[in-house]
Amino acid sequence: QGQLVESGGGLVQAGGSLRLSCTASTDFFTTSGMGWFRQVPGKEREIVATISWTGLSTDYVDSVKGRFTISRDNTKNSLYLQMDSLKPEDTAIYVCAARSPTVGSAWMGAGGYDYWGQGTQVTVSS
Repeated sequence: QGQLVESGGGLVQAGGSLRLSCTASTDFFTTSGMGWFRQVPGKEREIVATISWTGLSTDYVDSVKGRFTISRDNTKNSLYLQMDSLKPEDTAIYVCAARSPTVGSAWMGAGGYDYWGQGTQVTVSS
C-alpha cells in the first residue's frame, strides 16, 4: 500500500514561508482524500488542511486560512502544503495522512484517516 514520507520542514523566521511535501512510494493513495495535521507536545493533534482526491475540494482550520494552501499532484503521488506568513504558533510537527482509497472526499475530522507519515518538524522563530 505504500508509505507516506514528509519533507520540507525546517527553521524559519516569522513571516517567512515553507513548502511541505508528502510523497507516497506507490499510487495507492491517488484516490484518497488526504490531509495535513500538526502536533505540539502536550496538545491534541490538530488537522490543518484537507483535500479531496481530485484536488477540487479543500478546507482549512480557521487559524491558517489565507496563509496556507494545500495541493496535490497525483501524477507524482505527492501532497503539498504551502505555508506563508508563518507565525511562531505554527511551530509543530506536521504530518500528512490519507483516507482509505475508497474514500476520496476531503475531511476536517480527526478521525477517518487510516494512513500516516512520520512527520516533519516546522519551527518558526519570532
